[in-house]
Amino acid sequence: MANELVINTSSHETRIALIENGTIAELYIERSREKGIVGNIYKGRVVRVLPGMQAAFVDIGLEKAAFLYVADVFDAMEEFETFMEVNGEESDSERQVLHPLHPIEELLQEGQEILVQVSKEPIGTKGARITSHVSLPGRHLVYMPTVDHVGVSRRIEDEPERERLKEIVGKAKPAGGGFIVRTAAEGKTEEDLVADMNYLTKLWEEVVRRNEKAHAPCLIHADLDVTQKVIRDILTENVSRIVVDSRHEHDKIVQFISTFMPKMKYSMELYDDEEPIFDHFGLEVEISRALGRKVWLKSGGYIIIEQTEALTAIDVNTGRFVGKHNLEDTILKTNLEAVKEIAYQLRLRNIGGIIIIDFIDMEKEVNREKVFTALEEAMKADKSKTNILKISDLGLVEMTRKRVRESIGRMMCEPCPYCEGRGYVKSKTTVCHEIFRELRREMLDIRGSKVMLTVHPQVADLLYDEERRGLEELEKKFKKRITVRAKPGFHQEQFEIAIS
Repeated sequence: MANELVINTSSHETRIALIENGTIAELYIERSREKGIVGNIYKGRVVRVLPGMQAAFVDIGLEKAAFLYVADVFDAMEEFETFMEVNGEESDSERQVLHPLHPIEELLQEGQEILVQVSKEPIGTKGARITSHVSLPGRHLVYMPTVDHVGVSRRIEDEPERERLKEIVGKAKPAGGGFIVRTAAEGKTEEDLVADMNYLTKLWEEVVRRNEKAHAPCLIHADLDVTQKVIRDILTENVSRIVVDSRHEHDKIVQFISTFMPKMKYSMELYDDEEPIFDHFGLEVEISRALGRKVWLKSGGYIIIEQTEALTAIDVNTGRFVGKHNLEDTILKTNLEAVKEIAYQLRLRNIGGIIIIDFIDMEKEVNREKVFTALEEAMKADKSKTNILKISDLGLVEMTRKRVRESIGRMMCEPCPYCEGRGYVKSKTTVCHEIFRELRREMLDIRGSKVMLTVHPQVADLLYDEERRGLEELEKKFKKRITVRAKPGFHQEQFEIAIS
């Protein structure tokens, strides 16, 4: 079954689902008030230099100062490797670690202005991670104006093709700058690569011009929005269809593809049915499942996923599965089934950092090897860089997965006020958006002219304030008046819709 991109867009939120073989594999969410900043270029001001940590904090105009490590000031190779990992790619270059010749207090001073790029979103209580070595990603290439180097993504395995691409880029690139050839460039012509190269070098010239005129802290260059990023990075020959429920977004995508990917063959469909697009494709159920702590397996076993600030722990259990032959066979089947679900959930939930998997203990070494091999194979489809260690005698697997943005759980939920932060409830913003979707469903059958919406007081405040526009759009579309009533006794996730 061919892969599809399903895009749900509104004035307050954009959600993009990558569907592989009929199942949602990746989910991207961007809210108008919480747009991602990875890839953005800022002119910042150094506010604090910490010699003991060999790092600095830089004011780039955000709520929290950004973190700049000394290697990100001096080591260009680390930065573009990070950007390759963001896009599921790595350069074939040998790692040329350029150890700092000077301590950070000799490289940076408080009050100094510096051009930086965000390499990691602010996560939890941490500010954004930044680098002074800029990378500008295009469709086929990534331009590194501060590095004189040409590399090829390791995901391109054909050696003659690697050499061909490297030769084309090496011959055409400007002096002083460098490029990484992305996976999407495989099989592309010299014309395609040179066009991408010219676009990226002109973009860098514009960044330089703006930087010369700007005063810190200031945004110099904003990366593409979430839709354009996903189209640029994910739209390949494997994705046969794009379905979007907004005419404006539809036209914007068509324009973007015709400008930057004119040879790409794809099917574009504007979804205009009354039923919400994610309901139509059965995606809302999978998203709700991705927020749950317990995930059931088809056999009757289940996995428990617990996220903390330091790591994510995953526990595998046989549950209702009792097997047919013997205990070892039952355990092996449960572990192998759990492997597929764990790989799927890590990718869908975008869980990163340190991950500990507690498989059910297996006595036979050959069975442990089967499970480990199955996990390695299952993680190959993941674009994020992973490192998996062998199963220990305790049945534990330690692994890491590259983390560059918030997981779905942390994005859509917030610490629960009812249990003093030991668990999570859906955030007020998420509840508001669920209310909007439910109102769209209910209003199709409502005959009256007035709708009474009863919600938790804090949700009501948000509906009257930042999310007011969403209600006004629904009132205008369905020609019905919506009244919001706050009820203190309601749970934050609870709401009622009544006709009056």
